[in-house]
Amino acid sequence: MIELTLPTMTCGHCVKTVTETVHAVDPAAAVTIDLPTHALHIESSEPAARFAAALAEEGFAPA
Repeated sequence: MIELTLPTMTCGHCVKTVTETVHAVDPAAAVTIDLPTHALHIESSEPAARFAAALAEEGFAPA
């Protein structure tokens, strides 16, 4: 399980973009988001760094 905090994820549109970005890295990844705490949980065999880099490119750099 990969756990990231995305401080700039603040709305439903952000959630959609983050989910699409995660699935672009790993289409089979399971994504759980807790918007009030800006928490992203990913279940994937891909390395966390790949997700972090892809999210940063979309404006959601993990803290």
